[in-house]
Amino acid sequence: MTDNNNEKHKIVIVGGGAAGLELATRLGKKLGKKGLAEVMLLDASPIHIWKPLLHEVAAGTLDESEQIEYLAQAHRHHFRYRLGRMEALDRQKKEIYVSPTLNDSGEELIPRRTFAYDTLVMAVGSISNTFAIKGVAEHCLFLDTTAQAFKFQKQLVETYIKRHVGKDNADDKTLSIVIIGAGATGVELSAQLHEVTDLLAVYGLGEPGEVKLTIIEAATQLLPALPSRLAEATQQQLVKLGIDLKLGRRVIEVTQEGVHTHDGAWVPADLKVWSAGIKAPDWMKDLDGLEVNGINQLVVDATLKTNDDDIFALGDCAACPWPGHEGNVPPRAQAAHQQASTLSQSLVKRLQGGKPVNYVYRDYGSLVALGKYTTVGNLMGNLMGSVSVGGFIARVVYLSLYKMHQVAIHGYFRTAMLTLSNLFRRSAHAKIKMH
Repeated sequence: MTDNNNEKHKIVIVGGGAAGLELATRLGKKLGKKGLAEVMLLDASPIHIWKPLLHEVAAGTLDESEQIEYLAQAHRHHFRYRLGRMEALDRQKKEIYVSPTLNDSGEELIPRRTFAYDTLVMAVGSISNTFAIKGVAEHCLFLDTTAQAFKFQKQLVETYIKRHVGKDNADDKTLSIVIIGAGATGVELSAQLHEVTDLLAVYGLGEPGEVKLTIIEAATQLLPALPSRLAEATQQQLVKLGIDLKLGRRVIEVTQEGVHTHDGAWVPADLKVWSAGIKAPDWMKDLDGLEVNGINQLVVDATLKTNDDDIFALGDCAACPWPGHEGNVPPRAQAAHQQASTLSQSLVKRLQGGKPVNYVYRDYGSLVALGKYTTVGNLMGNLMGSVSVGGFIARVVYLSLYKMHQVAIHGYFRTAMLTLSNLFRRSAHAKIKMH
């Protein structure tokens, strides 16, 4: 099945994460609305949730109104959305190939398809890097996609219910959860899960302290992106919440019953979550000669262009140079937001015969939110340098990052209305999803 019936310049964006959706929205308004190009977004999920919020999805505390339907977004902003997962590329024919879409029963809903492009943008994000450690893929849960986050949340609730009123009901109702990796995702998830267990007790399901949370980290410090002083403050807060931190422990094997570390320790676990590193999807290693690095990211230049003049990449799947620093631009939401803005300008200029714009990463710092308990981080700017923040100010800045993403895809007025409606919804809805 081939979709190639339009003579307009075809811009195909693969991946509807923060970078891909912002880019599609910007180009839809600048080019699609005016009929200057046909903009298409391909994603394997029908909904978008900002990836830094997936730990809230997993804990069941995210308001459902934060979900964005791609079809509705495409209609409002003049681009096309197609459901599917890319599987291959033919650079000579300038075509991408999309796998058949199946339902939960394995029935084919949409056949294999082919889409032609004039400009291709890869924005497929990243997945967890298991480092080929035995048992991780089989026994760990991951938070790379919305589907995985929903799966974790469902398994968490079902396991909790079985422990208290189901067939696993016993004297020892303690549920053990081990999070492997003490980066932002692992730390934020641990605090969110602690908050959830308190809510479950308030709602009458169990007692406080019936969930044992453990973080295992190979490094001796959690949150490597933050200064050591802030990391230590975060560590103290987690310890205060009763979260067991096992730092300097390298995981060598994961089993159904628990986790083995390099020093011979064994940590029992009912649920195991892996958040200890990222890579681009494995199928990107062989995309018809496109250059990749050791973790499957597409190597791009300062304009976000790959070694093919018609193919660009941005977000976590792109290895983008960071002049003056070791390594590439870090895989952060702020980088994806900036890259989408820059590349939208470049692609508009490309259609006009102009030169692309160079992307310059501006590091505004890092923030980590520990649920309702606290938020810590460091802010960076030309006037103030690096400033450590915490508490209310840090929380406001953290929320503003998400509001920037919402403004990019909804505009100021709609973002304001969504924010206002969420305030009213929270007073009438449960604080945790139980289904």
